[in-house]
Amino acid sequence: MTSRSPQESAPALQGYATGRQYELRRGDASAVVTELAAGLRSFSRGGTLLTETYGDDEIAPGAAGITLAPWANRVEDGIWFLNGKKQQLDITEVARNNASHGLLRNSAYALVDESEHSVTLEATIFPQHGYPFLARHRVQYGIDGDLGLVVRQTLLNDAKEPAPFVLGAHPYLRLGDVPIEELVLTVAAETRLVADDRLIPRSSAPVQGDSDFRTGLNIAALDVDVALTDLRYEEGKARHTLAAPDGRQVSLWQDETCRYVHVFVSTQYPGRSRAVAVEPMTGPANAFNSGDGLRWLSPGGSFTIEWGIDYSPGAAG
Repeated sequence: MTSRSPQESAPALQGYATGRQYELRRGDASAVVTELAAGLRSFSRGGTLLTETYGDDEIAPGAAGITLAPWANRVEDGIWFLNGKKQQLDITEVARNNASHGLLRNSAYALVDESEHSVTLEATIFPQHGYPFLARHRVQYGIDGDLGLVVRQTLLNDAKEPAPFVLGAHPYLRLGDVPIEELVLTVAAETRLVADDRLIPRSSAPVQGDSDFRTGLNIAALDVDVALTDLRYEEGKARHTLAAPDGRQVSLWQDETCRYVHVFVSTQYPGRSRAVAVEPMTGPANAFNSGDGLRWLSPGGSFTIEWGIDYSPGAAG
């Protein structure tokens, strides 16, 4: 397949609040990826939307589809310590006084490479107060031969010192026009992180009640914002599935570099009574302080995670 140059392929910025839109197609699968935050604006099969989406003149509501680096979720008070020295990140979740969703949420990603069914984007994290490291976050989206979406996120450390990080993403799943209240979510996780009212984990416990998705929970009555771990991996993947009564299923999978998943059922998503985010992460909220899932990338090193979205039409197909 012949790659297209940025000049040949990139649509004009005019009319898109999230910058250039990169459309991927293969068979009956299509995806739209945005320049802003290397976000997944939509993924569909046969015209059936499998992720929540939004309008041309909107930025991603509820962080829908954005990628997260150099941390996912939250840092309490935006404070952590590097070699005993206090680091203060900007507070971006004012209501809870946290630094939220990394440093690239409002950044444009440059095009590295593009073809009909793949695009690679990259943004630089420059040294700054609270994060004195030079790094790059590279994100590749592709539609594979089975018409599933595959995402590879890579952090590259261009600094002279090891850099701490957590990688993640914030997709919301859906099944076309099936009311979200009719859907059942299954997540094979044994442990939940017990968080305070600022959503900062303080302890862990076995899943129970509305955090126990092992045999499936109906979305209708759920109001959860919880991180889960001790996931069950089969052939190197943990899989989380949203199923409709007619047998259709959309699944988000994550590889073994991602040991955590965050489940967030929102009642604030525009035009939807409920929306469910299923977020693959290498570490949970406040990892820069707790050390849970925190990794350090050596100078010149790189680290890659993989996750993706698959569709099964079931009896409806």
